[in-house]
Amino acid sequence: MRDYSDLQEMNARSLAQQTAVRRATFDPGEVKALRPFSIWEISHFMFDVAADTLRKKLADDPSLPQGETQDDGRQRWFSLEEINELRRRLRFRGKSLQPARPKGRAMRVAVSNFKGGVGKTVVAQHLANAAALDGYRVLCIDFDPQATLTHSMGIVEVKEWNTVWGIMCRDLCREADRIMATYDDPDDCPYPAADELPDDVQSIGAQRAQDFIQRTCWPTIDIIPSCANAAFVEFASAQYRALHKAWSFFGCVARYLDELPDDQYDLIIFDCPPAIGYQSLNAAFAADILYIPSGPGYWEYDSTTSYLGQLGDAMEDISEGFAKLAADAGISLPKRFRDIRVLMTRFESNNPLHVAMMDAFRNVFGADVCQNPIEMTRAVEQSGRFQMSVYEQDYRQMTRETWKRARQSFDRAYEEFKGTLLKTWGETLSEKEQ
Repeated sequence: MRDYSDLQEMNARSLAQQTAVRRATFDPGEVKALRPFSIWEISHFMFDVAADTLRKKLADDPSLPQGETQDDGRQRWFSLEEINELRRRLRFRGKSLQPARPKGRAMRVAVSNFKGGVGKTVVAQHLANAAALDGYRVLCIDFDPQATLTHSMGIVEVKEWNTVWGIMCRDLCREADRIMATYDDPDDCPYPAADELPDDVQSIGAQRAQDFIQRTCWPTIDIIPSCANAAFVEFASAQYRALHKAWSFFGCVARYLDELPDDQYDLIIFDCPPAIGYQSLNAAFAADILYIPSGPGYWEYDSTTSYLGQLGDAMEDISEGFAKLAADAGISLPKRFRDIRVLMTRFESNNPLHVAMMDAFRNVFGADVCQNPIEMTRAVEQSGRFQMSVYEQDYRQMTRETWKRARQSFDRAYEEFKGTLLKTWGETLSEKEQ
């Protein structure tokens, strides 16, 4: 017979192996560093100008970042900080290199689905990296206890109180006091105040909003990380709901993000766990846009179908069962997404099954299916193996065409994603101005 101790022992062995795998990707004793970028990359993929034109701009103004030479001394390489300074100071044909950024708060995008292996984290990571190279400031929130996105950002040691679970504990304390304050006589309140909650919840509740945010190896990407110990958040959250039945548990992350300054970030990306629970519901209720990655097989299609049904049912139940509670907390129900997009991943254009499944997705979901799928290439496979995105991989470590093909696939997906963002931003601003 086997009990929980066997599971714990298996977990310990797995964590030891996990550590070995991470050492193979980068030394946890060192800080993961973002590689520099060549003039060829910057001119071709970021600024959309001829390399010689960029070189002339640099030669004409020595005060601009000049990068460093490597290898044969001809190619210059620039850090992302230097690239962003060039964005701010250079203009080509009178056009600014700064990305479009309408007024208002950051756009929030949840990357979510049921099935593991469809590329949720790969999509979240690459969209965040592409946006950062495009000049945007990005906040990632890792809702998944597997913490793959956290590890890919070079963060290994994370305490559970610095994860989304900590945000939920903090929110419970703040909401408990808010609800208590609505009663003229505190003794009439049937719910506990913050100082009546468990000690561990109270200690986390004292943290400031910025305390949960950590820097990453990307200078313009921050993250609210996750860790394996945060897996108990579903169990703990159910306990907290039992303690405080008036707590609108599904609004924690949305309320937290509303505290951040509007101009702190341009884009916030959620990497969600493969389940419908407290964390994924928080991501859904905080998101403006829902991005649903799916592989090109029947099981992925089946899983996506189940995900849509269960998420829809869960959000309907909340809309019907928590209407009064949500209204008191300032939450508008039913929750409405600005857009919902389905993104095909691991796609092979020369595979008849993949082409047939893409046609099936488009037949069912119509215009909600992204026009540009993520293609399966060797560089994409390596991005998962080495916890490095295609943007982080050095094209000198493989054939340039292999790397270029993978990058162009993600660039096309990102440009379509960016179009969705800007359209949503514009619609939001128009509504506020009316």
